[in-house]
Amino acid sequence: MTKVLYPGSFDPIHLGHVDVIEQASRLFGHVVIAILHNPEKHGGVFTVEQRIHLINGALADGPCAGKYSVKAFPGLAVDAAKAADVDFIVKGLRNSGDFEIEQQMAHTNLAVAGVPTVYLPCSPERSSVSSRFVREIAQYGGDPSSMVPSNVTAALKEIFS
Repeated sequence: MTKVLYPGSFDPIHLGHVDVIEQASRLFGHVVIAILHNPEKHGGVFTVEQRIHLINGALADGPCAGKYSVKAFPGLAVDAAKAADVDFIVKGLRNSGDFEIEQQMAHTNLAVAGVPTVYLPCSPERSSVSSRFVREIAQYGGDPSSMVPSNVTAALKEIFS
């Protein structure tokens, strides 16, 4: 079985992330969802532990159930890839701007750690979703439910009520 790493902050996980995770689990078998963080710095809306809980809640009953694990890693994605002993890093692409940024990182990751990157295009209806937009919408009292799993909508409402 091929094992891949899907790195990100996942603050919070949104439906674009879920789309990429489901694609990767179908293609590769097992996806290690790597929450990258700096342990010396508190940042984000959700703690790392809350993010793990939200990811598990969003994916537990879906098509990738049993085909993923969630782990927190400090530092770089390449270090997480080595620690998780994966075959590839997976990155989702929304647009050409994502490609330019991700291509630079992919070349660096390959040169530094020998781990190749595979790109998965997100579905067109998810191409404008980002965690930053989700947080901003929720912070100002908007409804992000069309962009995030239902458990994330509830968690955002609780935080920003």
